[in-house]
Amino acid sequence: MKAEFIQALEEIEKEKGISKDTIFDALESALISGYKKNFGSSQNVEVEIDKNTGSVKVYANKTVVENVSNKLLEIGLEEAQEIDSKYEIDDIVKIEVTPKNFGRIAAQTSKQVVMQKIKEAEREVVYEEFVNRENEIVTGMIQRISKNMVYIDLGKTEGVLPPSEQIEGERYEQGDRIKVYILEVKKTTKGPQIVLSRSHPGLVKRLFELEVPEIHDGVVDVYAISREAGSRTKIAVYSKDDNVDPVGACVGFKGSRVKAIVEELNGEKIDIVIWNKDMEKFIANSLSPSQVLMVDVDEREKSALVVVPDYQLSLAIGKEGQNARLAAKLTNWKIDIKSESQYETEIKE
Repeated sequence: MKAEFIQALEEIEKEKGISKDTIFDALESALISGYKKNFGSSQNVEVEIDKNTGSVKVYANKTVVENVSNKLLEIGLEEAQEIDSKYEIDDIVKIEVTPKNFGRIAAQTSKQVVMQKIKEAEREVVYEEFVNRENEIVTGMIQRISKNMVYIDLGKTEGVLPPSEQIEGERYEQGDRIKVYILEVKKTTKGPQIVLSRSHPGLVKRLFELEVPEIHDGVVDVYAISREAGSRTKIAVYSKDDNVDPVGACVGFKGSRVKAIVEELNGEKIDIVIWNKDMEKFIANSLSPSQVLMVDVDEREKSALVVVPDYQLSLAIGKEGQNARLAAKLTNWKIDIKSESQYETEIKE
């Protein structure tokens, strides 16, 4: 290795942020392995690289003993004192054993080590960038689809959208641009793995932040979201400013804001409801678009009996119980819905 190699390492240090010392340490370890593989593994050797010139030297470490039983690991006291009279029993003597053609092995090993370190550093940069973006939304391009896994190009790296995080019935085509939610960033032996989601409630929250400046600025806050991806979502919002209508802000002029989100989610229905610290009011709001006549709450059990007009019962419960289910998830309360006539009959009984 020559001075050009040292220059190259300095360039790598500037561009990739990999310190020269890190490469030298890895290189010394790799060269020890290379030496042992080619010239015998029984010796106790160390490699020294001159960090200014790039020259490589291999030394065998031998322990000073009275009687030598293993020439590869030991040296007699007399022989050691011929090298330096200060040596005593149990000292370690370094003897240069650099082979003639070791430069070629060193050059080859250096290239492999440097490439490996660059790869590791690039992976670390990608990991650090994306681990700080967990729970954020990104736009990527569908690169390929394999065994129901959708691989998405995120620029510096690739993310994976597993079947469990896909929206049921949504079609994914190669080349399509798509907004996805960064669910998790994991370190693996092959580099960072970025798990993406289209079905997570967080995706809806981030889409509202993008479309509604009042949410982005913190004037309107999202209290909770319950979602059945691909079908329907309920989002509870409230305003910190009495002059701002939270539902109006989310819907937008002529429904433009919510329409953009519905389009991004391929027609998923979105109910925007107002959060209220009064649980009766919040539960009534959560069953939107159904009218509610009465809410009877049991604070201890976190359960509520809701009475709705007879003609609104099926609307309150929803298709296959979806509206009631999403309202229960949104409020985190158990909700029992009855029609007005059912309730009156029960009271009479």
